[in-house]
Amino acid sequence: MNNSFSESYKKAGVDVTAGYKSVELMKQHIARTVTEGVLGGIGGFGGMFELDTAGMEKPVLVSGTDGVGTKLKLAFLLDKHDTVGIDCVAMCVNDIACAGGEPLFFLDYVACGKNYPEKIASIVSGVAEGCRQAGCALIGGETAEHPGLMPEDEYDLAGFAVGVVDRPGMITGDGIRPGDALIGLKSSGIHSNGFSLIRKIFEMTPESLGRHVDELGATLGETLLTPTRIYVKALKALAAAGLKIKGASHVTGGGFYENIPRMLPEGTAARIDTSSYEAPPIFGLIQRTGGISDHDMYNTYNCGLGMVLAVSPEQADEAVRILNGAGEGAVIAGEVVSGERTVTIC
Repeated sequence: MNNSFSESYKKAGVDVTAGYKSVELMKQHIARTVTEGVLGGIGGFGGMFELDTAGMEKPVLVSGTDGVGTKLKLAFLLDKHDTVGIDCVAMCVNDIACAGGEPLFFLDYVACGKNYPEKIASIVSGVAEGCRQAGCALIGGETAEHPGLMPEDEYDLAGFAVGVVDRPGMITGDGIRPGDALIGLKSSGIHSNGFSLIRKIFEMTPESLGRHVDELGATLGETLLTPTRIYVKALKALAAAGLKIKGASHVTGGGFYENIPRMLPEGTAARIDTSSYEAPPIFGLIQRTGGISDHDMYNTYNCGLGMVLAVSPEQADEAVRILNGAGEGAVIAGEVVSGERTVTIC
């Protein structure tokens, strides 16, 4: 590259050499995610992945895209950037898993006010860890420096994932009937939704976030930054055992009331028994501190269940056993009843 051009661009706010350094620093993290289908390496114009559909009757590609949202504000305040990438991956691959899909590859997009290579590499290390947990490959991405558009110390993070599922094995919700069991998979905490409200409830300073809270057993900041749980391998374990997942709901923005009905067919509704599990204490702290109603809590947060599955009642106990054996905290959290795609919390 012409040195005079490079220097002129740097004066305009874009440091091309910082971009090169970011790529070099992140390569070690990306290497941890390489799977059998990956072709080529980082640096090409497009990420390539060889799709093996052997043994599938009708392979269907499943895609998901999402970001981390205003949870990033906490990462800025605490100068901790190595976990938000896990959130970004989780928000995409958990959606893919709801269709029965197995994530194949992931691409990330980081937009920043100024490219600090070590910070970008830290962000990507989290993305790579999320991909490792989901069993997919990080095959590409983009880091865009936006001087004048974003503050120098801030960034936005989003991603895109593609998975595959054999059409006969898709999770569609069509077979859900009254009497089916609803299995709740426990969340790791807030996950990645409702942070705009959280930032109104708690004082957002490094001092406040860094204060140890006995009820939480950690600082407020550590608890709020706990990354989103990835449920891909748990659902895969059920499928491998031959259990039929009739429906799956990733409990994200909109909480129980918006997300659980998304898997329900006409003529059915959900009843969730909150006494069946113990929610992480952060939810009680949020509700008390903010004076939030029960309805608004369940309409905003996962309130302790990050994924809800519908299975036939005769398979419910075995499903819970397999899920817990796979490292999840699974409980029979309710049942499907007759109704019109609503949720009753009791």
